[in-house]
Amino acid sequence: MSKSIKQYDFFDYSVNEALFLSDKEERVINAIIENIKQEYHNNIDKFSQSIIVSQIETLLNYSERFYQRQFITRKIENHKILEALEQTLNNYFKSPDLISGGLPTVQFISEKLNISPNYLSSLLKSLTGQSTQQHIHDKLISEAKQKLSTSNRSISEIAYELGFEHSQSFSKLFKSKTAVTPSQFRESFN
Repeated sequence: MSKSIKQYDFFDYSVNEALFLSDKEERVINAIIENIKQEYHNNIDKFSQSIIVSQIETLLNYSERFYQRQFITRKIENHKILEALEQTLNNYFKSPDLISGGLPTVQFISEKLNISPNYLSSLLKSLTGQSTQQHIHDKLISEAKQKLSTSNRSISEIAYELGFEHSQSFSKLFKSKTAVTPSQFRESFN
């Protein structure tokens, strides 16, 4: 049971990221909780523990169903989070923090958005199919392409401007995302 509980992402969420339930869904959850309470307070026998465990598993399964559903039914609010993510990344990539602080982390982004890293990751996966880290890398590559195509600064200078201490790390990431090196990308504009 304890191993299977770890598969539920929502146990790592903040209180403000609680499960949003319709009235009908709330009745389903409350009925299961009532069954658990009744079993716990009834005469204990050899079946009690397995019945309680199975009710808890049922509660978790319904919670997962309702949890996944909320990403679909709460699209408008979710799009606001996506917009806020884009704005946060845009602001960070334009700020001096990029050079001094390096690339933004998932933790940094989630703190700026006032949501937990796991909730952000689950939301982005359901809406875009990408993780938070992939969104950060996509923004980085977009910024890198813009700098490579519109300036004569060296690749090392651009890597430094994008928060990399070593240009090799930048080049490796750029190639893994675009299948070409930064130099090859730049040459394609000449």
